[in-house]
Amino acid sequence: MRKALLIYNPAAGRFPARILVNRASGVLKDAGWDITMVTSRSGRSFHPQALKAVRSGFEAVFVAGGDGSIGAAASALIGTETALGVLPTGTSNVWAHDMGLKSLSWGRLRALDLAASRLANGQIRLADVGLCNGRPFLMWTGIGLDGQMTGSLEPLGRIRKSFAVPHYLTRGVWNVRDWKSIPLRVKALGRSWEDDYIVVIASNISSYAGGIFRLTPDAKVDDGLIDFWLVGGKSLRDAFVRVIQVLRGKHLNEPRVVHFQAAEATIEGEGLLPMQCDGEPGKIKPPLKISVEPRALRVLVPHDEVPRLFSQA
Repeated sequence: MRKALLIYNPAAGRFPARILVNRASGVLKDAGWDITMVTSRSGRSFHPQALKAVRSGFEAVFVAGGDGSIGAAASALIGTETALGVLPTGTSNVWAHDMGLKSLSWGRLRALDLAASRLANGQIRLADVGLCNGRPFLMWTGIGLDGQMTGSLEPLGRIRKSFAVPHYLTRGVWNVRDWKSIPLRVKALGRSWEDDYIVVIASNISSYAGGIFRLTPDAKVDDGLIDFWLVGGKSLRDAFVRVIQVLRGKHLNEPRVVHFQAAEATIEGEGLLPMQCDGEPGKIKPPLKISVEPRALRVLVPHDEVPRLFSQA
């Protein structure tokens, strides 16, 4: 019988989901998994819990939480034989969405059952993992405005999570209303770009900002490359213009937006820079080295289709 650890974060998402997580655990057990379930309210403890699963020879770690919890658990599974599975109980669930899994919501109370059913006999695929000064990220890391906004909003209470998107757009904008761009120099592929940037993003997947944007529509998570986006501008007004361009799919042709793929890049600047890593805010001192560990993480994907993030072969 296959052994797996299921880590549930009861603080994640818009409402308590323990009963639904227990039911999803039952779906996995009925499919032949020996499930050990633990509860953790802090995403930071997901890393040591996942490490224990690796040392105990567990075949998989299922994370019932949001993107921060998923990223924390994934960082412990890099280079191991233990695969990552996701039961999306968080607020945004960007990774799950890009894996083709529906998120838990008031209108989809069976979402975890369906996710468990599709992953119980799922395919194992290999995914790239990004590194920012040695810190792993599964989805993205961002320097600049998004880090500032995320830091000004987290943590969200459960009531605010119920209105996560409008809350981010209104309160987030208010919190950074005096935002000014950051002068940065980015080096990669034998070239250098220097400008005042609203944000510099290193992305491993296609969606961004809680899944609102399809920033990199053709992204692949197993190509050994990171998609870099250097978004130039001076002010919050310029940021609004860039948002509209992304929503309309026009950002690819914007002169102040640079996009390239690379296995590594260096970001130089001054002082402590606001950043976010898989949605977790913080500050970081440059220079930053961003690189990729190709196909370093085993991930469970639905048995009935290959998510668009993966090569079909």
